[in-house]
Amino acid sequence: MNIRTNPGKLRGFEKHVKVENVSRRSILKGLGIAGSFVLAAPVMTRQAFAAYETGAGKMPHGVVVDPRVFVAIAPDGIVTIVAHRSEMGTGVRTSLPLIVAEEMEADWSRVHVQQAHGDEVKFGNQDTDGSRSTRHYLIPMRQIGASARSMLEAAAAKKWGVPVTEVKAQNHEVVHSASGRKAGFGELAADAAKQSVPSIEGLKLKDPKDFRYLGKGQVSIVDLHDITTGKAHYGADIRLPGLKYAVIARPPVTGGKLKSFDDSAAMKIPGVEKVMEVKGWPWPSKFQPLGGVAVIARNTGAAIKGRDQLKIVWDDGANAKYDSVTYRASLEEAARKPGLVVRKEGDVDAALKSADKVITGEYYLPHLAHVSMEPPVAVADVKGDKAQIWAPVQSPGGTREDVAKTLGIPEDNVTVNVTLLGGGFGRKSKCDFALEAALLSKELGAPVKVQWTREDDVHNGFLHTVSVERIEAGLDKSGKVTAWRHRSVAPTIASTFAAGANHEAAFELGMGLVDMPFEIANIQCENPEATAFTRIGWFRSVSNIPRAFAVQSMVAEIAQATGRDPKDMLLELIGSPRIVKLDSVKDLWNYGEPYDSYPIDTARLRKVVELVAEKGEWGRSVPKGHGLGIAVHRSFVSYIATIVEVAIDDKGKFTVPRVDTAIDCGTYVNPERIHSQIEGAAIMGLSLAKYGEISFKDGKVQQSNFDDFPVIRMDESPAITNVHIVPPGPDTPPSGVGEPGVPPFAPALINAIFAATGKRIRALPIGKQLET
Repeated sequence: MNIRTNPGKLRGFEKHVKVENVSRRSILKGLGIAGSFVLAAPVMTRQAFAAYETGAGKMPHGVVVDPRVFVAIAPDGIVTIVAHRSEMGTGVRTSLPLIVAEEMEADWSRVHVQQAHGDEVKFGNQDTDGSRSTRHYLIPMRQIGASARSMLEAAAAKKWGVPVTEVKAQNHEVVHSASGRKAGFGELAADAAKQSVPSIEGLKLKDPKDFRYLGKGQVSIVDLHDITTGKAHYGADIRLPGLKYAVIARPPVTGGKLKSFDDSAAMKIPGVEKVMEVKGWPWPSKFQPLGGVAVIARNTGAAIKGRDQLKIVWDDGANAKYDSVTYRASLEEAARKPGLVVRKEGDVDAALKSADKVITGEYYLPHLAHVSMEPPVAVADVKGDKAQIWAPVQSPGGTREDVAKTLGIPEDNVTVNVTLLGGGFGRKSKCDFALEAALLSKELGAPVKVQWTREDDVHNGFLHTVSVERIEAGLDKSGKVTAWRHRSVAPTIASTFAAGANHEAAFELGMGLVDMPFEIANIQCENPEATAFTRIGWFRSVSNIPRAFAVQSMVAEIAQATGRDPKDMLLELIGSPRIVKLDSVKDLWNYGEPYDSYPIDTARLRKVVELVAEKGEWGRSVPKGHGLGIAVHRSFVSYIATIVEVAIDDKGKFTVPRVDTAIDCGTYVNPERIHSQIEGAAIMGLSLAKYGEISFKDGKVQQSNFDDFPVIRMDESPAITNVHIVPPGPDTPPSGVGEPGVPPFAPALINAIFAATGKRIRALPIGKQLET
């Protein structure tokens, strides 16, 4: 635990939090605040423990649980807590420090949040993705807070000469009830720092009934004031003395190479200073730059104008024939033939052959682009064998490692400063834009900002995979489903890392395919081969999007074919309350979590269906042209069910008057953020279902900006989105929130459209399929 002086002034309850970056070398100097000091003590890594096991320890660099790394207390009592994850709207920069403050009995109005730089040796894993921050760090952050509280209590007991069992931290001070003595955190900070950090095993965590903040929804996110007043710092806001501005013309076809360029016209643009080639790596090459031609200028506008004047000849390479129309046909052909069997229970072939009726559905989802409101941007300042990076990255530790490898310098010589992210959705887990800035800064000997335009973002991103999902369901004479065969065909994210990856990886198969929870006697899941011809990356909810779309659409199709209510059909397929056994799956991926802690629990799955049906008034009377659709999905070890109401006019144009979503995410920290993220998921889910499509011709992306890759506008957004949170059980571990809201939205919408019109949509986006 650090003690610092000159802490600055408190700015008020709603405005008090000042978010700054932590310099690596300043951690043991009071988190970088001038005039501070700390008793010399080695920083140690301590393993977290909990009543349940998570996969946190198996993440790169694991977990660090040490109050001296994450907590500092100033003499005036201001508590500084480090946020080691990236903030992109999920509220993680509030939630994790709030957990520490709760456990150490700090007054939140006297807490200062400080953003960590990229250093996974010091802070533990920093990958802000996979909806795992809270589920991996609820217990470790509580332990950090409890350790700080214990050290403060020990300091007070020693000061007063009383047993430590007689003192207790309460609301930013330690009290001795027998004598009435009290001491504030600031008064005790210096003595507390002299205490040994208590062992994890000896810590006593607070009883949840005594929580003042966690689960209460009374705390606004720390960035809210600065975001709403325009004071928040994003990647594009970074300014350094002598900064150069760059944009890059990249190969229009993945794997393409630069043959030649003419920069004579570009150099005539006022403000343009230099045009130079950017090193590229052969594809696939993880997150390394694609290469191309950089225009360096005195401002970004001049650089863009200069790039527009470049005359470039490209060698488009092996992917020049990539075409979305023909590729879709090849995926469909593959889906109609046997593929690699990845789950097998019973005898599907025999069950389908003997079925009274077989229902077949083939569902298509195109490539999708992240198009976060802030396009990729990074600033780099490389001097000799040292590099400083400022960027909106989801993986600051991973960025640090990749920058060091790319520049060939020691990792300790790289500092990655994390700015606020203007949206991420998985795109900013890939640090190619930061690597570009680092390479240019090294070449120019000056700080450089690389700014991507929206067109760059659409043309040269890491796209969500295109997919064909084919499901065959066999029914007996009573309408009971006795057989289920699901073939999923999609280029894999693994193709971004290694050539020849033609089957989906275990983590992709575990997103709604092999983990399908229905109680059916004969189940077979297959994964035919698919070759990637562009960069594929993780995208909010990843493969859960096409799987939920297919599976939940098929449920509604079965209901229609058998004259059943879709909700009743869904519950029948989920079956009895049980823990799903998946013994036939050789390499079951469970979002990185132990199955004992996070099993597939159909009782919880049924609960969210029943809750959303109750709260969403399933079966209610709706006006003509309206329809209700329902869908459920488990992803990121959370359970989510959604009901969408759609209204369609006589020209086929539709709106969404109401959405209801029930979520069981286990123990949670801030319900306000759950509501916010589920509301955002409804908007994103509707946008993707209505418009989302990236297509290719001659190897090139055909879309460029929001005019041809639109997102829904405010007047198209759901008019009402109700969020219903399942209260957690006393021992229910936390699970994901940021991503699980997206997958069930599209099928619920499609099912609602069918209810309103009788038309079944099996290919997204909806586009003009309904218009007459």
